[in-house]
Amino acid sequence: MADPAFVLSGRPWRSAAYLLTGGLGGAVACALLVLGTAVGGSLALVLVGLPLLAALALAGLPFGALERRRLRWIDPRPAPSPHRAPDRTGLTAWARLRFRERATWWELGYTVLTAFVLCWCDLLVLGFALVVPGALLATPALLATEGEVHVLKTLHIDSYGNAWALALFGAVQLIAFSYPLTAFAGVRAELARFLLVPGDDSSQRRITELTDSRVRLVDAFEAERRRIERDLHDGAQQRLVALSMTLGLARLDAPPGSRLAEQLELAHREAGQVLTELRELINGIHPQILTDRGLPDAVADAADRSPVPVDVSFDLPGRLPDAVEAAAYFAVCEALANVAKHSGATRATVTGGHDGTHLDVRIHDNGRGGAGRPAGPATDPAQQGGTGLTGLADRVSVVSGTLTVTSPPGGPTLLHIRIPAPATI
Repeated sequence: MADPAFVLSGRPWRSAAYLLTGGLGGAVACALLVLGTAVGGSLALVLVGLPLLAALALAGLPFGALERRRLRWIDPRPAPSPHRAPDRTGLTAWARLRFRERATWWELGYTVLTAFVLCWCDLLVLGFALVVPGALLATPALLATEGEVHVLKTLHIDSYGNAWALALFGAVQLIAFSYPLTAFAGVRAELARFLLVPGDDSSQRRITELTDSRVRLVDAFEAERRRIERDLHDGAQQRLVALSMTLGLARLDAPPGSRLAEQLELAHREAGQVLTELRELINGIHPQILTDRGLPDAVADAADRSPVPVDVSFDLPGRLPDAVEAAAYFAVCEALANVAKHSGATRATVTGGHDGTHLDVRIHDNGRGGAGRPAGPATDPAQQGGTGLTGLADRVSVVSGTLTVTSPPGGPTLLHIRIPAPATI
């Protein structure tokens, strides 16, 4: 602004337009907020006004979007939206995401601040910077049309000499006031940018990108696991079943006690063993029961195969996202394997619940405890106690979950798995 050409540039006029539109827009927002709050509050007693009050919480969204567009008049830097696109289509998914975003509440706060404070400051500054010099500049024209002028309701002017003197003074004021007006507009724009535009933090953007890519990789990995399980179940397993049946029929046709009968019996047993191993492999990749019936039945099936008696109790509102169910299922399976191998427990329990936003699974056993502590002086991490828990924690963390272990020496041991999981069905 120190450049003399600044006065002749378009920046002072853009600043004036920025303040004028900000003042008028804030005044409109003030009227709408007051009216909406009054109507919604009065109708809240009969519950009709609750949706209106909820909609007022989102009033900052269009106002914030408009403010980011107006920033271009003052600041050429990009002003991207801080909002994320919802993962699912539909109004419900959009509204749920918006109410959970911090940017929504920053925009609402900025809207309220502008409506009740900043817009009036904009109009006040604009009035001093333009209205007073404009009134002085218009003195000769008003004198020519009316014969005499009361400038600003205070000065009585009836001669052209005095009128042109005031007009010259008004021109000087207009030039002088353009500097503070532009400075104030710049401060207002910086405040709007601070509250409405995401910061240029490359580390934070990198974290967001990594988080999003991890979610996509988890979904793709689970889809690939289910495809492999389906191909093995419908392809190789069915062929092995047919081969085993064919070998069984051939045994019936072979002469009893002959060399051929012995070879067919051996081949039949080997085919049955391979079929069993394939079924275990398929179950380890992605059990069909988890896909068809969900997490509670899949965990109950895993508990039935455990050498340690396990009691299972789940209370879920419905199906959860596939990646969440898979992570919780395999974490429970790994935990039960650790119970059978290391705890010395005679009984275990698995309980699960959902609080509306998170899946909570607890695995409790009456073993000797001490889980996660070094088993001896070994320095190889693979020989340290608790590496199974490390792998379990890694599996849960892939879906942004946490693992908490309580295992004092002498027991009992409690593993608490908590995973963000909105119910889908």
